[in-house]
Amino acid sequence: MATIDYYFSTLSPYAYLAGTRLEAAAARQNVQINYKPMDIVTLYGRTGGALPNERHVSRQEYRLIELERQAKKNGLAINLQPAHWPTNPAPSSYAIIAAQAAGGGDMGALVHGLMRAVWAEERDIAQDEVIKSCLQSAGFDAALADSGLLAGAERYAQNLEDALSAGVFGAPFYITQEGARFWGQDRIEDLEHHLAQ
Repeated sequence: MATIDYYFSTLSPYAYLAGTRLEAAAARQNVQINYKPMDIVTLYGRTGGALPNERHVSRQEYRLIELERQAKKNGLAINLQPAHWPTNPAPSSYAIIAAQAAGGGDMGALVHGLMRAVWAEERDIAQDEVIKSCLQSAGFDAALADSGLLAGAERYAQNLEDALSAGVFGAPFYITQEGARFWGQDRIEDLEHHLAQ
């Protein structure tokens, strides 16, 4: 089965705005998704990107306009100033890594649930109870939040290195098995068109 490497941060509002459209496209095209949560702050630092609060005020203002516009377009609730953003993305990323290794649940629902917790539900995804709730809601064992932390940390670090080697510079970022790259939640349709050819 063909695969897509999906690079993202659980703190990314644009990854949140992707909803589960990637999963729907992958199902239609019979493609497997490799979920690769990564450290977006370090990625920006190593690829010349600027964090949102370091950008010119006009860029910061437009970012908020675009987030609201895209949320409305995709039928998603969004809080442009969430109470728990930024927060530590590592614990939620480790849970995703553990869940993908364990199987048995809905990965798309887990990933989207964690991001929805940040951007629509005012929940802190660095907290164990929030992570466990998202795991359970997606059909996974909540105990995954407490297991494989070392392996999760190693995979999380490796995902960043893989991303840099593959030319990733933002999130969400999708790379097909043959190396075609697509950046942004607004490129899922283009990604699916590419996969269908």
